[in-house]
Amino acid sequence: MQDTGGVIAVEDTHKRPILLVDNSPTDVELTVGAFRKNGITNNIIVVHDGTQALDLLLPSDDHEPLLPSIVLMDINMPRMGGLEALRRLRAVPTTQALPVIILSDSIEDRDVLESCHLNANGFVQKPVSYYKFIEVAHHLGVNYLNIDPSTDPPTPSR
Repeated sequence: MQDTGGVIAVEDTHKRPILLVDNSPTDVELTVGAFRKNGITNNIIVVHDGTQALDLLLPSDDHEPLLPSIVLMDINMPRMGGLEALRRLRAVPTTQALPVIILSDSIEDRDVLESCHLNANGFVQKPVSYYKFIEVAHHLGVNYLNIDPSTDPPTPSR
């Protein structure tokens, strides 16, 4: 994983990348580790707030927009939170169908309801346990990244 001006890229394969929008280094490490444990080798591009995510997904200059296979977005971040970024993504025709999963430690019903209202593809409460998150990453991989559904999540080594 390398940090280049606020954007971290975990380099790997030719597959479409995963965009992870989270300002917590611990949660980023947990998420990347859980995906790798499941054999998911897509590049994981990490940005730290909604503004950086929109800069990649809806660039205002001549750059090509990032076309990730899935966006994993936290709610509470500096500058622009995940729900506002999702609101803006859904307002643009080219990103209305982009799979966006809200990953949050929020237990507030209003956050879940607002995510649904904004057409998030899912809301996952961040597990406290790395082992539980390995299961979550497996299910996201099956549903969005073409992981073989007949496989079981890996058993974490302790």
